Amino acid sequence: ANSLTMAWRLYKNLSEEQQRYEKQLIFEHPVFAKLCQQLLRDARRMTRGDLVFSLHALVSLGVPQNTLLLQTLVRVCQEKLNQLDNRCISVLATTLAGMDKDKNVSALQAGLQLLVEQRISSIRDIFILQNLMKCLGKDAPVFLKKKLEMAVMREIDGLTFPNALRMFWALAAMNYCSLPILNPCSKKIQENIHDVPFRQLILILEACHTLQYRNVKLFSALADYVNSTAYLWDKRQIILFLSACETLGFQPTELLDIFAEKVTEDPDFLNLKNLLTVLRVYSRLNYVPRVQRHLFFEILHSCLNKCLPQISNTELLKAVYSLGILGYLPQRALDELLQKDSKDELILPDDFKEQNTMMLRCVKTCMELDSPSFTKPAFVLTENVSSLVSLNLRKAQEALIEILGDENMFLQNVQLPYRYHIDFEIRMDSDRKKVLPITATDDHSDSRVQRLAFLFAPVSSFCLGTTHPQGKLAMKKRHLNKLGYHVILIQNKKFQEMKNEDAVEFLKRKIYSEDAFSFPEATVQDNN
Repeated sequence: ANSLTMAWRLYKNLSEEQQRYEKQLIFEHPVFAKLCQQLLRDARRMTRGDLVFSLHALVSLGVPQNTLLLQTLVRVCQEKLNQLDNRCISVLATTLAGMDKDKNVSALQAGLQLLVEQRISSIRDIFILQNLMKCLGKDAPVFLKKKLEMAVMREIDGLTFPNALRMFWALAAMNYCSLPILNPCSKKIQENIHDVPFRQLILILEACHTLQYRNVKLFSALADYVNSTAYLWDKRQIILFLSACETLGFQPTELLDIFAEKVTEDPDFLNLKNLLTVLRVYSRLNYVPRVQRHLFFEILHSCLNKCLPQISNTELLKAVYSLGILGYLPQRALDELLQKDSKDELILPDDFKEQNTMMLRCVKTCMELDSPSFTKPAFVLTENVSSLVSLNLRKAQEALIEILGDENMFLQNVQLPYRYHIDFEIRMDSDRKKVLPITATDDHSDSRVQRLAFLFAPVSSFCLGTTHPQGKLAMKKRHLNKLGYHVILIQNKKFQEMKNEDAVEFLKRKIYSEDAFSFPEATVQDNN
């Protein structure tokens, strides 16, 4: 057992290439075969510690799971399960987490789960609890997850920084978002942010995504740390960090500016994979760099053109779609995409057929509405789909009736060209002082009528912790502006949380405030 454990400890500190070479030497060594034969003979006479540490070392060294040796050790562990102390249980849990499910492993895992239920109140070591959480995983029953949570909470005051990091991954393995544990862990990480290796920064963000844990203070601290040390990191590392932020819907504005500057200084590192990631990040987070925005997108456009000979249809569509969301039309790539579509050569995988259809439709809409030659139509054909509104818009409907006095003063469920939909439409006079009845304005030209479009969007449509719309919503707002609407974006969750009288006052300010008629959104076109 000691020999195997020492071999594993030496092996795990090697690089991947060295590990492959060393593993072959170990497995081909004549003494290793004798050691395995002796282990097979003596398995039932071994102490509990030697048994679980031998199994852990062999699994970690990559000995195939279907071998007689490993299957024997797993069965002996089942037989001796009740004899294992907490430390052995922890090692066994770690080992099982790295094994594939088969008949013997599943039986051992089920037995281990029952043992943990019995002993959990006696376990005081957070490290052991974390290993158990990772082993039991997302399939553990909810009551056991709660018991583990309570056991950790008993020891939370003694939480160390390394334990705080591991706790994120343990909870992610269980897919159990425990705020009483995550919040103090987040605080501990923020206090020790300069001790977090780069790879672990990414793992923290990935764990937060798995747990659907949204902590703006934690994300901001991580982003500020990467900002202040950006000169230390490779551009590919920063792409990984930005991609993890994008998955969470978090917009690290300073880092996005810093990275855009790095791209303009040295664009050669942008291969196709990196380019697609950068386009996805900036488009979903709806971010246009504050400095040299035009140069930044021209470089991305140029890199896309270089990649066209080897790009797949799906990648081409995603690239053009991402740039389109930001109001940028990459002409050569766009021409190639539309040419393939017109010739029925745009063959896309069926797995994401609906998503690909949506992206292609958006690209065609952008091509028309974002074209420099597009002019605002004098009249927009609208269709009032239904007088009924969904439950989550009932409060807004009642507030508008109270403000305007009559349902004839606004439209609801309005369907527009280009498949755009708005929740409520209000029409006002040219001085923006008075709301006009819908029936009295149907025949008026847009020069005499101001149109307000109310969009009640979910929180997920905005960048985390802000009122900054993400890419698709920002594109919709831009296009509605092009069609002659003044768009008012409202986070529906916050609106639903308001008292009725506060909701009325809130909408009244939105209707009569001059801010409702401003056009603050920046797009790439502004600098063209």
